[in-house]
Amino acid sequence: MKRIFPIITILILLSLFGLIFFQVLWIDSARAAKDKQVKENFIRAVNYAGTLLTQEKNSLMPLPRKSDLFFPGDKLQMQYFRPSVIKRFSKDEIADIIRMGFNKNNLENYPFEFNVRINSINGDQVYSDNFFKYYADTVNSFSVVYALEPASGTAFENLVSEELLSVVMPHQQRLIWKEMFWFIIGSILFTVIITTAFFITIRTLLKQKKLSEIKSDFINNMTHEFKTPLATISLAVDALKNEKVAGNKEKTDYFTGIIKEENIRMNKQVETILQAALLDKQEVQLNLKRSAAHDLITVALNNINLQVAEKGGTLEVALDAENDIINADEVHFTNLINNLLDNAVKYSKENLHIKLSTYNSGNQFNIKIEDNGIGMNKETLNRIFEKFYRAHTGNVHNVKGFGLGLSYVKTMVAAHNGTIKAESVLGKGSIFHISVPLAK
Repeated sequence: MKRIFPIITILILLSLFGLIFFQVLWIDSARAAKDKQVKENFIRAVNYAGTLLTQEKNSLMPLPRKSDLFFPGDKLQMQYFRPSVIKRFSKDEIADIIRMGFNKNNLENYPFEFNVRINSINGDQVYSDNFFKYYADTVNSFSVVYALEPASGTAFENLVSEELLSVVMPHQQRLIWKEMFWFIIGSILFTVIITTAFFITIRTLLKQKKLSEIKSDFINNMTHEFKTPLATISLAVDALKNEKVAGNKEKTDYFTGIIKEENIRMNKQVETILQAALLDKQEVQLNLKRSAAHDLITVALNNINLQVAEKGGTLEVALDAENDIINADEVHFTNLINNLLDNAVKYSKENLHIKLSTYNSGNQFNIKIEDNGIGMNKETLNRIFEKFYRAHTGNVHNVKGFGLGLSYVKTMVAAHNGTIKAESVLGKGSIFHISVPLAK
């Protein structure tokens, strides 16, 4: 697992970066193709509009008759004397014709600005309002110039001034991106989904790795917890088989007492594991009833007094809460207080001192348990309520358990509709705050 996990992570990351890279390439390629298509359609639209503008507005306009000596044919007369586009069409009509060209070439949503001018010194011209503004902006705009009159190759192209149609399409890049909006959104959404799936996969692998480590630690702890009492029971049984012990009632009672104590110890460990399993399945049924919290706390204090005395420590109690009536399960509430006091003893240093105090705040009954033990760092403080988690105890090697105690405490406090939080300074001790609502 240790070797496979980094390989899987690297492969997933490479796949993710490759996917993002090719998505960017695809979008850029699609944009370039769209830009080319729009420019080709734009040129065709201008050519179409230019063709329409070179035709008569309605029908052939009346032309002044000249001597056939100079103008032998009506066609040549019409070519020479035909009015310019500026005179034949108004500004709005020119705009409508260009729009027809745009619509015909799939550019309905693209704006344009135009200019029609006679290509001569001081020649007349007509133009849209923002033509010169966008015509000068060659970065964000695309323009095309179309020669309107005279037709190329006619006999009069050097006699008649040429008219030029200039059309500018502003912000075509922005409009192209706008047309591609949903394609880009779809691509980004797809990439985000894949990225999320990859990260969920990595997170799941990390979680599985963590669970595997927890499982190994739990098995090791359980083996150790059961091995010690079993070994003690085995030694006690062997001692009872000794003839000298068998004939001595005092020694027999002593060794049978050891067997009983170790048996009780193993039963407690089994009960702890079974209780954790029930909590996982949410099958623990609490028998909540109105109880005096101070009485339940006193029971827990009586259970811990002997351990504190063996350590040569002191236990300070200040039951100052004026109202201690809560809805509690007597067994589980006593157990959670007992677990916190037991931890204070386990993780203690020399000159053990534990202080338990109660007080009211609003409609809450509060319990505060302080100790001067080894304390916890920030990482441990953030994880102490996790199931199977056990803090690193440094030089303290006699701390036993499965890492289920504080997880049980938090679950039971929550089951009593209360809250619990911890404070700690490494090397100085810890403080646990429990808050439970008062009974109505």
